[in-house]
Amino acid sequence: TFKGQMSSRSIQNWTSAIIGTELQFLGCVIDYYSSVAQVWVTLVLVLAIEIVKCIIVLCRFILAPLTVLTFLGYKYRKTRISIDTVEKFLQMQQALGPKRYAYTEITAITGHFREKLGQGGYGSVYKGFLPGDGHVAIKMLSNSMCNGEEFISEVSTISRIHHVNVVRLVGFCSEELRRALVYEYMPCGSLDKYIFLPEKSLSWDKLNEIALGIARGIDYLHHGCDMQIMHFDIKPHNILLDSNFIPKVADFGLAKLYPRDDSLVPVSAARGTIGYIAPEMISRSFGAISCKADVYSFGMLLLDIAGGRRNREQHTSNSAHPYYPALVYDWITRQEASKIPDDVGIHWVERKLCIVGFWCIQMKPAERPSMGEVVEMLESDDPDNLQVPPRPFFGVDGHISEMDSCCHSSSKSSAISEDD
Repeated sequence: TFKGQMSSRSIQNWTSAIIGTELQFLGCVIDYYSSVAQVWVTLVLVLAIEIVKCIIVLCRFILAPLTVLTFLGYKYRKTRISIDTVEKFLQMQQALGPKRYAYTEITAITGHFREKLGQGGYGSVYKGFLPGDGHVAIKMLSNSMCNGEEFISEVSTISRIHHVNVVRLVGFCSEELRRALVYEYMPCGSLDKYIFLPEKSLSWDKLNEIALGIARGIDYLHHGCDMQIMHFDIKPHNILLDSNFIPKVADFGLAKLYPRDDSLVPVSAARGTIGYIAPEMISRSFGAISCKADVYSFGMLLLDIAGGRRNREQHTSNSAHPYYPALVYDWITRQEASKIPDDVGIHWVERKLCIVGFWCIQMKPAERPSMGEVVEMLESDDPDNLQVPPRPFFGVDGHISEMDSCCHSSSKSSAISEDD
């Protein structure tokens, strides 16, 4: 029967079922009708039915697979074009951006991590050597919070930062859980060893240059990049000095990237170092977190630069030290009130650094200047043109007498001059 033939798996039975049925029907018509016209009409109908059947079979067994193969070929070609585009992009990024090193290369560059330069909360820093590039500093990240793709994406963004006052990223390593950043090497180390150690001293002119360079570097991170970069950990330890004592902002371990039109950041990004961290990063009652947090940290850094000098001059006594920022603020306001002669005791650079620092450490973020405004204030050679800001919160008061006793001492020091 027709049903039995179609249910069979034999191609011969299928052919017999499809064609044989019409042939049998045509034979019956010829036997039944004697008119030639009726036979021809029946023959045309049978042929039409066979053509329709053949088209259906063709669509099912030939056109359908052909359509599927065509679709798969199109998808493959589209995927191949996408892969080629990505490969070309990666090759271009590799040519323009930092080099990616294997972990074995990092091991060889550092001489199996022989010379350790320092240790931080985000990993250890080792000295290395690259043929053709000279010495480099390699930071091995101990606890990378992002996955490989996020790490490479952030590295790619930071690698596009090119400024004389920002440490340049040379390369990176991202291999399984191993993360490393390769930076240019700063032979003079960090700023803290020059402003806090009594045996190391810089001239006021050099300190002024260093403060201005740091401000320009931070301002570039805030407003000079495609993405606004907030450092969140500005402090002397993260300011490195090259062989010419040009300052460079370093350690982006805490840095976060944000679109330039996004002035506020989430609380989860708020991190830093005690003594430099802005009040709003501790409590939102002081205001929203923004790039003004870096301004506050820079203000404390300026007071370190000035106060480190003043504190070393006061270390001749074994008595307890008063808080320098509170003392110098009271001293400057007394000078403003003409209660103290202008030529007594305090260098004009020290005065300028302190006034700018006081503006930067205002309690409310809105009352602090932008880093661009800070740069303009530091570029001024006449601190008398700088308005003294409202008194910041120091937590201490009443140290005028101590300031009087120390401000008559000499501000001179054996220093590294601008020509060194």
